[in-house]
Amino acid sequence: MASDLIILNVMGPYREPKEPAFSYDYSVQRPDWSTPQGVRIKVDIESELNYLKSLLNCSGGSAGQQLRVNQILFRAIAEQKLALVDADGKLAERRDVMIGPFVKELSHLSDLLNEWMKAEQANLRQLVKDQVGI
Repeated sequence: MASDLIILNVMGPYREPKEPAFSYDYSVQRPDWSTPQGVRIKVDIESELNYLKSLLNCSGGSAGQQLRVNQILFRAIAEQKLALVDADGKLAERRDVMIGPFVKELSHLSDLLNEWMKAEQANLRQLVKDQVGI
């Protein structure tokens, strides 16, 4: 089923204080909503970013190149998490939402995220190679 969720703006990444995570703030809207709503997506460094980096075998390069790799992968994970929570119905109501790491009540989405990471390995590896050169 296609989503009618429209992403109006994305800001970030922001380092989350007191958490090993980065976050993105999305401004989203549906055609039947009168105003946009905010969605904060947190990407956990250990369980999400480092897991994806291990799948891609992203190592080496300068500190600047590794920073850029992290930015690319954080954004890709955040975009997929937004799509997964939308498909799960968490964004159906018109209200601001904060989506943390996929644990506790969202743990059922963790497997879907991991499957996506495995399926997108080649595409993400090529994106990193094209944009960063490693």
